[in-house]
Amino acid sequence: MAEGGTVRTVEELLVDGAATKIWLAHLEEIGDPDFVVALPENLAPTLLELAVPHEDIDILCAMAPKMWERPRLRWLLRRSMHSLVRTMGEVPRPPCFPSPAKDGDPLARYLFVFVFLAILPHVKAFHLGLGIPAEISRLTLADLGRTMAANRQQDGVGGLRTVDWLMSHFRGVIYQIGRLQFERATLGTRTGKAVQAAGEPFGPGDLTLAVHIPSRYGPLTPAACDDSFRAAGESFARYFPDEHYRTAVCHSWLLDPQLADYLPADANIIRFQRRFQQAYQPEADDATTQLFVFGRTDLTLDELPGDTTLRRAVADHLKAGRHWHGSAGWLVL
Repeated sequence: MAEGGTVRTVEELLVDGAATKIWLAHLEEIGDPDFVVALPENLAPTLLELAVPHEDIDILCAMAPKMWERPRLRWLLRRSMHSLVRTMGEVPRPPCFPSPAKDGDPLARYLFVFVFLAILPHVKAFHLGLGIPAEISRLTLADLGRTMAANRQQDGVGGLRTVDWLMSHFRGVIYQIGRLQFERATLGTRTGKAVQAAGEPFGPGDLTLAVHIPSRYGPLTPAACDDSFRAAGESFARYFPDEHYRTAVCHSWLLDPQLADYLPADANIIRFQRRFQQAYQPEADDATTQLFVFGRTDLTLDELPGDTTLRRAVADHLKAGRHWHGSAGWLVL
């Protein structure tokens, strides 16, 4: 059972739901790690290296000693880190980390920042063992700070709640190569069938690179994307020679074909869309598009800012009673 209490006492720190129960059962099953769990000695420079927002640095430095004083948080930190280390480099992922409660314990809101800090030497050693350049490693892991900034904008308080996204970064599965991020993945059923239907010799379950587009990283120019795709093909062939990636997929609000009704044909987003063939259109999901375009989902339609062409397009579309879906696309590398 959890140190200092049962799993039931740990659950109150997290968003309640089936995913949390599955994850806690997984932590019970794997047990304590057989290696030392520690935070970096020079915490502030490490936080700066990971692009953690400046307003969070003093908070995290003050909180660090307290993490070890709280048995339930200490248990969660140790077991969560163990889950990542034991699956380092593996494409199949362990059960997803659940989000800490938004309005709950402040220490719990920052819990997973400490988990990722504790695993830092392990993922860096994994990168080094593969020969991955320090710059790729640095850019990849700095997504921690970028995600914290986005969460603060969304929630109005500090912490880290989009935690499942960062699991792949700190397990050696996602890499930022130039403007884009590439995740070692496999083709899903719908996308894989679309690739097969187009006559390509790939299908569900085959290896693919999932493309992600970092925000807060400048314009999505065609030249920058060309460089990223080219470098990714070379990089994955070099660092993962036993894995053969011939396709790339992208599931994103950016690929929604309705954006072409509002943006000029030479807009960076539209030019990015044209790289991919559509696999399928997901169900309506206005919240995801609002989150990425406006940084939050709690604004009414009348409160949506129209200070850029993209924001006006998204707002006008919703005010007209229409919906955003995003899209799933694929291409051959």
